[in-house]
Amino acid sequence: MLAVSVIQPWAWLIVHGYKPVDNRKEPHEHRGPTLIHAGQKFDQAGYDLVRECYPEIPMPAPDAFPKGGIVGVATITDCVTRLNSSWFFGPYGFLLEDAKPLPLVPFRGQLGFFNVPDKALADPRAAHLSEPAEAF
Repeated sequence: MLAVSVIQPWAWLIVHGYKPVDNRKEPHEHRGPTLIHAGQKFDQAGYDLVRECYPEIPMPAPDAFPKGGIVGVATITDCVTRLNSSWFFGPYGFLLEDAKPLPLVPFRGQLGFFNVPDKALADPRAAHLSEPAEAF
């Protein structure tokens, strides 16, 4: 299954359904269910901005975000260059639907899209990831 790495808190916002677009510098043709991987880094300025602009979003404390693995899944439905959304900064944005958080499955990420081998999905915490794509 394909995955894309996203820095926290953005990964958390995506998998919890608050952020329906993932901003990217380059387009990609992939559409469909995609694992969301949270890298090791944390965007403190982004966190502060979200707390200021969206105080109603109940984000965890900065040190409570899961990092270094798969944290959820979402369906990429399109790649756009314009979007009427405060979450879109571009120049490209992957539109995301059906996002859901998953228990952290430790896994080393990569830049861009990358494959997650079946053996990583054999982790008991990832058992539900091997369901058919329609389940997402």
